[in-house]
Amino acid sequence: MGGEKGAVCVTGGTGFIGSWLIMRLLDHGYSVTTTIRSTPDHKKDLDFLTSLPGASKNLKIFTADLSNPESFKAAIQGCIGVFHVATPVDFENKEPEKTVTKRTIDGATGILRTCLDSKTVKRVIYTSSASAVVFNGKDIDEMDESFWTDVDYVHALKLPAGSYAISKTLTERAVLEFSEKHGLEVVTVIPSFVVGPFICPKFPSSVQVVLDMVLGKSKTNSLSRIDMVHVEDVARAHIFLFEHTEAKGRYNCSSNTITVDSASELLSAKYPELQIPRNDTQKEKKGLILLPSLSSKKLRDSGFEFKYGVEGMFDDAMKCCKEKGYM
Repeated sequence: MGGEKGAVCVTGGTGFIGSWLIMRLLDHGYSVTTTIRSTPDHKKDLDFLTSLPGASKNLKIFTADLSNPESFKAAIQGCIGVFHVATPVDFENKEPEKTVTKRTIDGATGILRTCLDSKTVKRVIYTSSASAVVFNGKDIDEMDESFWTDVDYVHALKLPAGSYAISKTLTERAVLEFSEKHGLEVVTVIPSFVVGPFICPKFPSSVQVVLDMVLGKSKTNSLSRIDMVHVEDVARAHIFLFEHTEAKGRYNCSSNTITVDSASELLSAKYPELQIPRNDTQKEKKGLILLPSLSSKKLRDSGFEFKYGVEGMFDDAMKCCKEKGYM
């Protein structure tokens, strides 16, 4: 592997953000190792990764699992940086919260220990989530990186994705505590809903959730407004924070806020064939939630500029969904 900028590892390479990040790292001149979960029942079709420009020379794929942090050693060996994107995604609470949280924390801290032991890894970028910030019950319209989700508050809300929010919150805290204790540079990226085109075969849950809300398919617990960011901007932010030597701590990554009603009107005008329910019908839904927005001032003040607005996000997502047969 001969990337001119050195070797980096991306965990969770078959996911929405992970696969896009691999593509952009290859574009930026890095050689990349990535990890995927072993699937004994069937071999994963990895053409969407192996066919990326530069992949034949500068991409290596390893199997690893968060349940066994030691399994990441081979992929991390010799790398100058690690992007820890892999995480269990259980929006339906199929597994007990404690099980998901323990696996996520143990996996993340085990990976950080491997980075520390490698003697070559200079910085780790951890992919967190807006769900690690906004669920705290505070009556504030916009929240910066000083805010943290409160586990007891999430329990009280009984959210469908409660275990995900808790695991992301406690894992982000754990990786920052590890960084502080052991002197390993760790920067966390906190995206809001990630929207846009996808190269992975699976329909990304964040795109599906946003489109379901906007298209009137969510029956309960819909948000009244949505914080969004384009997947391209998320990948760019990860690379920017890896290369920006002054970066420290947490960084919110969200470029736009739009009400669900406004998003529905936008898509109705551009895609009349979708027959999106009228706004007054949408407002009849039960359980509308108003969450605070994420402030990305810290990221912008560091010199990062978002490229995409709301229309670009929806246009790219809709085009991709149609091409892949999801709409």
